Amino acid sequence: MQRLTPRLRKDGVDLELIMLIRTILAASKEIAFRVNQGALSGILGSTLDENIQGETQKKLDVVANQLIKDMLLDNEQVRALASEEEDTIVAGTENAPYIVAFDPLDGSSNIDINGSIGTIFTIYNARNDVPNDSPEQFHQRGKYQVCAGYVLYGPATMLVLSTGGPTRCYTLDATHGGYLLTTEALDIPSETQEYAINGANQRFWHTEIKQYIADLIQGEEGIRGKRFNMRWNAAMVGDVHRILTRGGIFCYPSDTKDPNQPAKLRLLYEANPLAMLVENANGKACTETGDILDILPHDIHQRVPVIMGSRNEVETCLNYYKQ
Repeated sequence: MQRLTPRLRKDGVDLELIMLIRTILAASKEIAFRVNQGALSGILGSTLDENIQGETQKKLDVVANQLIKDMLLDNEQVRALASEEEDTIVAGTENAPYIVAFDPLDGSSNIDINGSIGTIFTIYNARNDVPNDSPEQFHQRGKYQVCAGYVLYGPATMLVLSTGGPTRCYTLDATHGGYLLTTEALDIPSETQEYAINGANQRFWHTEIKQYIADLIQGEEGIRGKRFNMRWNAAMVGDVHRILTRGGIFCYPSDTKDPNQPAKLRLLYEANPLAMLVENANGKACTETGDILDILPHDIHQRVPVIMGSRNEVETCLNYYKQ
């Protein structure tokens, strides 16, 4: 099996970017070890604090964020970084070539139950027209990402990565400590009979998504004429990994639960990187009105509705919003 660095070199990835990716993955290996230790590592449970999103922080959230942050700030290729756990951006090395955004531990509510969790990250070229400590460094459309990926901490620790070409899957070889290529190119089937959505929010949904899900539930007797199954991990990274592996559609639509927060998922360090991975695996990633990767961010913690997965099913879902 091929190791990560030779594969990236073969793909023509710049050496500076390869070294930056390796820095992120070095942090992921430490996180993977602590996740694997579970209660033995002393990092289960919640802190007494909330992050900038108003969400109660898990102990491992804080540890993972600090690990990635410290290692990135020590890397001279990083001009600035942004994290779900940080109030604002953190300046790095002046005139460095790249900026990095990350969700240190997606699905952290699953930590204490030994469920799916993961680290999501994205890399852009730094902007030379704004200071390195300006949030405007990250006001770039998702289609300009030079790298997107996530590490899924499950029975195996897996890396899913794209540097603009195919979305590839690597598996951490715990014996030798390296990521080995295990899937040359992920390919999402265009048709599916699986969907993922948080059904507990149904009473807050808008009419369009209510009707779409109602038609799926009708199965063979309904307008769709086939049976659909629901799968839900309560961690976006886990649900999207399933879709990248065997197809499906993931929906986290806008709703009316909180008028000040009509969408749940963050554009910069959740929707954009996962959209790039899905699109580069022949899937489709949209909001309710357009492509995720075309959105120009105005805030590093901006939230957007998300519909992504098997291309034909995503297009079918979007048609409900066009009626």
